[in-house]
Amino acid sequence: MDIRPGLSAEKIIIVGPEHVAAHLGSGGVPVYATPSMVLHIEETSRMAVEPLLDAGLSTVGASIQVEHLAPTPPGMKVRIRSELVEVNGRLLTFNVEVWDEVEKVGSARHVRAIIDLQRFSDKVARKIAKAAAEKQKSGGMSHDA
Repeated sequence: MDIRPGLSAEKIIIVGPEHVAAHLGSGGVPVYATPSMVLHIEETSRMAVEPLLDAGLSTVGASIQVEHLAPTPPGMKVRIRSELVEVNGRLLTFNVEVWDEVEKVGSARHVRAIIDLQRFSDKVARKIAKAAAEKQKSGGMSHDA
């Protein structure tokens, strides 16, 4: 596994109706939504490293700090470029820029964690079992965290 700073990936999307704030409920305007931008930032960052991971490993998002700088209308191309800037054990830090056809529309600092898929699946299964046991114990009522 040769994960090192400098690895990068790029993704180009065309803003469609499924990407706009009015559709996602994050705002009432028909422009590229921040939740869509976050999704594309995560996808692009993952693309930079995932092919280099050993079998049985993957990455998950751990944190993200996003600036959405300008609106992008439907039909316009958006280019997302992510570069790995730091490797600290299993934590991978990316700097990401997002551009439409006219200007820079976003930037982010995104951290992904390398995970062992089997251990992760086991943890999820334990959580499902615990929730089922809690639900049964409380007669089907869930409690607030």
